[in-house]
Amino acid sequence: MTPQLDEYLEAEIQRLLTEHGAIAEQGITLQRREHLLVLGGEVESAQRRDEICRQIAAHFPDVEIACDIGIVRAAAPSEVEEIS
Repeated sequence: MTPQLDEYLEAEIQRLLTEHGAIAEQGITLQRREHLLVLGGEVESAQRRDEICRQIAAHFPDVEIACDIGIVRAAAPSEVEEIS
């Protein structure tokens, strides 16, 4: 049986996102689209994004999830900024 995508399921997933030791992420958004739940936001690496999506899928195997989490490019500047 597929669970209904409602505010209770959304709250459970948000709780997992913030309280699970391997995730501990507050910047992930959830958007319900009919039978699909879309994870959004930005994280610092592809590995982190993949771990978040893997954990959600493992804890909620009956929920169809689309992982639309972007990667923040936070590298050090490659050039010196000149101020005039």
